Amino acid sequence: MHEKNTIRTAMKRGLRCCCPHCGQGRLFQAYLKISDKCSVCDQDFSKADSADGPAFFIMFVVGFIIVIGVFIVERSYAPPLWVHAVLWGPLTFGLSFLLLQPFKGLWIAVQFYHRAEEARFSDGDHS
Repeated sequence: MHEKNTIRTAMKRGLRCCCPHCGQGRLFQAYLKISDKCSVCDQDFSKADSADGPAFFIMFVVGFIIVIGVFIVERSYAPPLWVHAVLWGPLTFGLSFLLLQPFKGLWIAVQFYHRAEEARFSDGDHS
C-alpha cells in the first residue's frame, strides 16, 4: 500500500534513504553515491543533485551541538585541553558521518516532491 504523497511522506522516505517516489527502493548505491534508478519502481535519479546543501546543514547542526557540549563540559568540569580534543574531535566526525547520508536523502526527497530542476535561462532572461 502506497502512502499519500505529502511533504511529510517525502521527508520520511528521504531520512530512511529510500526512493522518494515509491518508498521501497534504495536511494544510495554507496555511502553518498546516488543510485541511477530505483530498483523497485525504476524512478530515474540521474537528475538528483543535492550539491552542498546537506553538508552545510550538517556543519550547522553538529557545530551547534558540539559548541553547547564544550561549554557545558568546560563550565561543569574544567578539564584540561587534551580532554576536549579527545572528546570533541571524534564526536564531531562521528556525528557528521552519521547524519550526512540521511540529510542528503532528505534533501533529494524534498527536491523530488517539489519537482525541483536545474534553472534554465531562455534568450533575454539573463543579464
